[in-house]
Amino acid sequence: MTIETKSVPSVSVKYEQTGASTKANEFGMRPMQERAYERRGEQYLLIKSPPASGKSRALMFIALDKLQHQGLKQAIIVVPEKAIGSSFHDEPLTKYGFWADWTVQPRWNLCDAPGEEGGKVNSVGAFLQSDDKVLVCTHATFRFAVAKLGVEAFDNRLLAVDEFHHVSVNSDNKLGAHLGDFIARDKVHIVAMTGSYFRGDAEAVLSPQDEEKFDTVTYTYYEQLNGYQYLKQLDIAYYFYSGSYTDDILKVLNPAEKSIIHIPNVNSRESTKDKIKEVEHIIGELGEWQGTDSATGFQLVKTPQGKVLRIADLVDDDINKRERVSGSLKDPAQKNNRDHVDIIIALGMAKEGFDWIWCEHALTIGYRSSLTEIVQIIGRATRDAVGKTKSRFTNLIAEPDAAEQAVAEAVNDTLKAIAASLLMEQVLAPRFEFRSKNSAAGPTPGFDYGEAGYLPGKCNVGFNRDTGQIQMEIKGLSEPKNEAVARICREDLNEVIASFVQDKTSIERGLFDEEMVPQELTQVRLGKIIKEKYPDRNEEDLETIRQHAIAALIVTQQGKATLVAENTPGYTVAANTALIDGVRKFAMDVRELSIDLIDSINPFNEAYAILAKAMNEDSLKQVAAVIAAKRTALTPEEAKELAIRAVKFKKERGKIPSLNSSDPWEKKMAEGASAFVRFKDEGRYVRS
Repeated sequence: MTIETKSVPSVSVKYEQTGASTKANEFGMRPMQERAYERRGEQYLLIKSPPASGKSRALMFIALDKLQHQGLKQAIIVVPEKAIGSSFHDEPLTKYGFWADWTVQPRWNLCDAPGEEGGKVNSVGAFLQSDDKVLVCTHATFRFAVAKLGVEAFDNRLLAVDEFHHVSVNSDNKLGAHLGDFIARDKVHIVAMTGSYFRGDAEAVLSPQDEEKFDTVTYTYYEQLNGYQYLKQLDIAYYFYSGSYTDDILKVLNPAEKSIIHIPNVNSRESTKDKIKEVEHIIGELGEWQGTDSATGFQLVKTPQGKVLRIADLVDDDINKRERVSGSLKDPAQKNNRDHVDIIIALGMAKEGFDWIWCEHALTIGYRSSLTEIVQIIGRATRDAVGKTKSRFTNLIAEPDAAEQAVAEAVNDTLKAIAASLLMEQVLAPRFEFRSKNSAAGPTPGFDYGEAGYLPGKCNVGFNRDTGQIQMEIKGLSEPKNEAVARICREDLNEVIASFVQDKTSIERGLFDEEMVPQELTQVRLGKIIKEKYPDRNEEDLETIRQHAIAALIVTQQGKATLVAENTPGYTVAANTALIDGVRKFAMDVRELSIDLIDSINPFNEAYAILAKAMNEDSLKQVAAVIAAKRTALTPEEAKELAIRAVKFKKERGKIPSLNSSDPWEKKMAEGASAFVRFKDEGRYVRS
């Protein structure tokens, strides 16, 4: 027996349809491409922008300039898989106003070439000796080529790495190691591109020292979607079910929407372990099978309403059938034909780099362990297309059941789903610019401070419609003292937040520990995570990064809470400037917006409030019980962090924290300091 599906959390963001992100300048460049081209002189450039924003063409503009005007010999474009190599086929850029066309000799687009890696590595060597200018190859081919030819063979060339989040500092990641060697040698230019806002997920892409050498161009989801011509609303929802997902799928799948269904990995909890039967069941739920289209290989299914759906099955184990269907989906003649296909069912395909502009619904069954993968899947539904005004992403997740092991796995999936939701809310929000409130502060041109305008005596919230920035004044906020920290606060807060909300201890305690003092998470736990992420930064820099990161997370959640209170419970409707209105209302409603106030708010409060309404009550109790059973006493490391906070408290207040204080945070610091002394006396700390 199944239960009625419920959403957790559900976010619906509406945009203004300005058309700005799709308009080209006199050189044929859209806004993101123009922004990237302005930085074309940088030796190391990182481009972060959403799927479909035009990163491939931005690279073409930059590469042509480096080859023509910056003295580089050649450009080597490196992509994660062969299919993405088609993004770099010839483009007649002069037709749209640029001064040169993009051309790749067919023999040098190795993604199109047959044969084994060994032969392609030899082709890379031949290209380096030739007078031709551009080569396209996969990450794998490039790795083998560097291993065979050596780093020095690529001197004075541009290396452009597409889908940069595949790179990692992990010693097992050869591409990451090679890039580290290239940067150390310092004789190439590198352009790195990613559509993910969580590069490498839990692992860093580059070392902090190498990262600082990159100039970053960021184009936000807000800018991209706000500037579309047709798409004006994006919904993100999570649904729980019991039993088999195939029985509940029509509760979230609308056959009238153009959809991509990603069925669960066969090793996941949601899988029935028979992927072929799952596809057959989905097709059976949709209607009556009518046969296979002879031209495309698509399945034809007649719905109860009489419509014949064209369904592309990319799960079929018969490689010939699957390749035929895949080829039909890639047919350039059908790119603008909305009626070519209605539903795509996939397992490992139709994600990164897959371009189907008509997709209105990306339905994913089972949690994906990678945040990058989730962003990529959502990106399949965020293309702008004529008549497409709304799109959505749905994650269908199994509720916990009575079996102990299944409950533990379900708890992990639930926590990951909540973490992903929190992060997508950050990604979809306008960019924050925090500054300390002081007597010298004043309004910034281009920012709208609300009906009352800028108020000198208050912590103001301004919004710049053109840049999609929220400017917020916070009393007591630490501001960056150097450019490296300023870059982190400007470009990488979402990655810091990703590390925090993916931390199991943080999210478990934030959601289910009623005795938890918020500062244990916002100061101690987040502080520890940031210290591990940026080990070379001093304490002042680390605290600055921490304050900006927690401010971004708390402000988004509080702004959302205001909207939830004024709309359908558990459903955020951010119509155009609604989120900024919610943020402004939060700032004006509190007596004084300070970093101390922000630190005193549990960042997971709003997520729990929605979860409690969305999940079956018995399942929620099971989740809480599993987490409570794992709760442990204060560790020596936690005691040390609390003792450090206690020392800071004494410097600021002139007294040591008291165990008898009515302030729970002061009491917790006192407990930590006391435990630290006890652990020290017991010899629990090792001298470094």
